[in-house]
Amino acid sequence: MSKPAVDIGRIGIWYGGVDALPTPEARRAAQVVEELGFGAMWIAEAVGRDPFVSAAVLLSATERLALATGIANIYARDPMTMAAGQKTLAEAFPNRFLLGLGVSHGHLVAGVRKHDYSKPYSYMVEYLARMDKALFMAKGPDSDPGRLLAALGPKMLELSATAANGSHPYFTTADHTHLAREVMGPDALLAPEQMVVLETDPTEARRIARAGMKIYLNLPNYYNNLARIGFDESDWTNGGSDRLVDAIVAWGTEEQIAARVKEHHDAGADHVCVQVLAEDLAMPESQWRRLAPALLTN
Repeated sequence: MSKPAVDIGRIGIWYGGVDALPTPEARRAAQVVEELGFGAMWIAEAVGRDPFVSAAVLLSATERLALATGIANIYARDPMTMAAGQKTLAEAFPNRFLLGLGVSHGHLVAGVRKHDYSKPYSYMVEYLARMDKALFMAKGPDSDPGRLLAALGPKMLELSATAANGSHPYFTTADHTHLAREVMGPDALLAPEQMVVLETDPTEARRIARAGMKIYLNLPNYYNNLARIGFDESDWTNGGSDRLVDAIVAWGTEEQIAARVKEHHDAGADHVCVQVLAEDLAMPESQWRRLAPALLTN
């Protein structure tokens, strides 16, 4: 399939921490991202706010900024509800909402939501087909807004190019971006996430990076993907080896971080969403402001 109609530009901000902000401050975060010139703001779904409601709140606070979900959990709502949420936002905010959806992780699906997680790929295939056939008897958008899949392995990457408009890989590397582009072909949108730390001291930078990576290191989806691209069990010890930390998290100066983002673009990414790792849950406005000139002229 072709790229989605929504133009998210070449650089966006991935900000899972928006759920920790009071709503007025969350709205201001979106306004700052828009003011700085980033093409999109990405929000997550786990056990916090509903991403469709949050998207409406943030889109209503801005004028041009695109809002993308990274990702909406397909086990959280049935295909008809997912399609209805997508079309409602796409009609209300033309060419500004991009649905990213995915299978999430076993501990959130089976553990928290009590759904069967035995066949996530097959479930996704059926889910997308049901979305395509879902009834929607309301005023919809003038054109198909498109959708992305959270994809890491070859099968899901291929599905993201054939049954969706592209993929949103998370917690990965520029080497994976290259492999993803090869699997997906030239036409689908490829929008990887890149964690960053604005810190030049290696010890401090890696300390912040490990704190941000900790929650992901025990998740099989990410372990299996990183194993496919050359990491092994030794890289998971002590909060992640330096090799793994440096591959997942770009740290250093603004220029060094921009160089890592460029590696993704050179490897085939259309858009890179940058996630600033910080010490607390406060909006990382100062880091966004420091990064914007280097990233947006890259």
